[in-house]
Amino acid sequence: MDQPIEVSPAHVTVATLFRDMGEQLNLKWVAGRRGGLRTLTSETIQKPTLALIGHLNFVHPNRVQVLGCAEMDYLRSLPAQNLKDALDHLFSSELAAIVISNGEAVPDALFACAEETGTPLLTSSLASPVLMLHLGHYLTQCLAETTSLHGVFLEVLGTGVMIKGDAGVGKSELALELITRGHRLVADDVVELRHVAPETLEGTCPALIRDFLEVRGLGILNIRYLFGETAVKLQKNLKLIVELVHPQEIGEVGLNRLDMVASAETILGVAIPKVRVPVAAGRNLAVLVEVAVRNHILKSRGINPVEQFILRQQAAIDGST
Repeated sequence: MDQPIEVSPAHVTVATLFRDMGEQLNLKWVAGRRGGLRTLTSETIQKPTLALIGHLNFVHPNRVQVLGCAEMDYLRSLPAQNLKDALDHLFSSELAAIVISNGEAVPDALFACAEETGTPLLTSSLASPVLMLHLGHYLTQCLAETTSLHGVFLEVLGTGVMIKGDAGVGKSELALELITRGHRLVADDVVELRHVAPETLEGTCPALIRDFLEVRGLGILNIRYLFGETAVKLQKNLKLIVELVHPQEIGEVGLNRLDMVASAETILGVAIPKVRVPVAAGRNLAVLVEVAVRNHILKSRGINPVEQFILRQQAAIDGST
């Protein structure tokens, strides 16, 4: 069975955030540039109104703090000493960064505190709810727990499917046949998975090998050039694992036609349904994968053919007695 290559701790620096989102969010870095390597460890974006009036429990390290109109109006209303106290409370924990929204002017005292503590101070013309929405989505993606698996990842009938199996079992050949049938390649060999939601894993391909598929006897193929833009996809949520196995690995019990025990594989704490398909001469694996995906879609909608068959059989038994 393939094992994860690695599980990577997720982190992102303020400098990386500014590079990735600066243009989209119209960010300007006005102070605290020496804090660019500060690490963000939470996707939570805070508006620390209560922290400004002394509630230290509302100041959390390694997070982005957004100051909107309400916070800036409050700061401007304070006498000099009270303003100093409020800013001391705000900077009492090592913040990752402060972002002032709505194009608000930066008070001199706030600028000075940011420079003194090396806390990145950014401004944006966007309204604070919009700013927090975009920053939250970006950080959720960047800070998601990640892992890498060996296999081929495709979109089959709109469903993210990972094909796994031992080396030489025919994963790439199967993937190539599925692509010729109109399905789409996401990644070959190395699949990067990110835990982007409680029950959701998002699969992508490392940039270095994106669009490429290696097939024994043919070498490395550029799927985008061979089959066009619609034959590849940048990312897809993983919904089903298809494991190619040799028949002797399963045995007679595993080949039971009424497999009533649902199989699943846990990755990053998420249980992904799994189907084990024996590889044998003369079997049309592409059709089997397509049907496995269709069956998975039916099950996700509450339609289980095995249960239907058992109920029908039981009804026939009851009717004959």
